[in-house]
Amino acid sequence: MKRKKITKGSAADHLANERTFLAWIRTAIGIIGLGFVVEKSSNFLNQINGVLGPSKSIIPEERSYVIGVLLVVLGSITIILAMIHYHRTEKMLERGLYDNSTLLIKTTATLILVFSLLLASYLVIIPNKVHHIPRHSAPVWFWL
Repeated sequence: MKRKKITKGSAADHLANERTFLAWIRTAIGIIGLGFVVEKSSNFLNQINGVLGPSKSIIPEERSYVIGVLLVVLGSITIILAMIHYHRTEKMLERGLYDNSTLLIKTTATLILVFSLLLASYLVIIPNKVHHIPRHSAPVWFWL
């Protein structure tokens, strides 16, 4: 990519770089949170199923474990890439040069797309694996 000569970074440029970094951190936290929820959801649903009916597992825990851990790893990688991008941009602003790089954006978008497709396929497969959960005659207030 061609480097653009700019005036030395102003306070506004540095603050914009910091805001961008913090936005990537929020994105990473969201991805990590989603991974945690996916990993723990099958365990929770299987416990509920054990209380309500058959002792068979309705959701294979291995799949949600793998997908959940991969999402947590993706979130961690996003944090590392955000830190690298932040420091790289900071140095360029100090030198008065700016080299536009879309590597972080393209990498993260591609990985999120792949994991989204994995989650979608996981959700499509799960309904076919669910056993019938019998209805109990518990009072309505019991479920509230």
